[in-house]
Amino acid sequence: MKFQKVHSLEEIANIINCEYVGDANFTVSGMNEIHVVESGDIVFVDHPKYYDKALNSAATIVLINKKVDCPEGKALLISDDPFRDFNKLTNHFKPFQFSNVSIAASASIGQGTIIQPNAFIGNYVIIGKNCLIHSNVSIYDHTVIGDNVLIHAGTVLGADAFYYKKRVEGYDQLLSGGRVVIKDNVGIGALCTIDKGVTGDTTIGEGTKIDNQVHVGHDTVIGKNCLIASQTGIAGCVIIEDDVTIWGQVGTTSGITIGAKAVILGQTGVTKSVEGGKSYFGTPIEESREKLKQLANIKKIPEILNKLK
Repeated sequence: MKFQKVHSLEEIANIINCEYVGDANFTVSGMNEIHVVESGDIVFVDHPKYYDKALNSAATIVLINKKVDCPEGKALLISDDPFRDFNKLTNHFKPFQFSNVSIAASASIGQGTIIQPNAFIGNYVIIGKNCLIHSNVSIYDHTVIGDNVLIHAGTVLGADAFYYKKRVEGYDQLLSGGRVVIKDNVGIGALCTIDKGVTGDTTIGEGTKIDNQVHVGHDTVIGKNCLIASQTGIAGCVIIEDDVTIWGQVGTTSGITIGAKAVILGQTGVTKSVEGGKSYFGTPIEESREKLKQLANIKKIPEILNKLK
């Protein structure tokens, strides 16, 4: 998430009332999760296991819960609770905005686009030309939709990321300040849910078609011309490359990559990254040919046991 203007390190420290290490005028241009950080971004870290990863990332400002040596060319924000203060920054730079109309005045809707009754279009949403948005679709703030996109009834674009920190008193949610970006010629079925990024974008690539009742988690990037069948659940921070086919009731873990032109057969649990150009099946996931051989061999076990008697 990029800020509307560049801020100084001191300004950011004052917002969250914390100490800092570095030049007071050190420039800060945005904030992001570690997998999408760029120069000028703030990243937060609150566990020693991930200190080195954060300090050596592309981020130039690290929000951290311990005074450590500051890498050259970077700055630190010292906080007793980086998770809490990252939320403070999200709430400061991208606060929730109330809307009392079905289509926000700040929304931009392209020529030829049809919005059916009872759809909700939030603040600063951009919808391209010749789209069809069916009834009871909810498109949350800052969502970007390209041209010739079809969205069926009951779909929700831009709900919060499923991202929590466990505390003594319960679960604390990490606020979401990212977006959903839908490219041209995408089709989305009924009752789908696509969560916005925590600080970046959840993206559906050009020409991809999504069946009914599919969930896409935060910060996931789906490539061009993919086919995703119903009741599939895609976790957060997944990369699905171009021309992938995913059949029904597939589930994935987070942070994996599915290679281009892979085919994931129905009811598979994608527990790890897989190469493109192959067919996969089962839980844990394996190449479908190998998995089906294993299942065939299991059926032979009673016969083998009878021969041993």
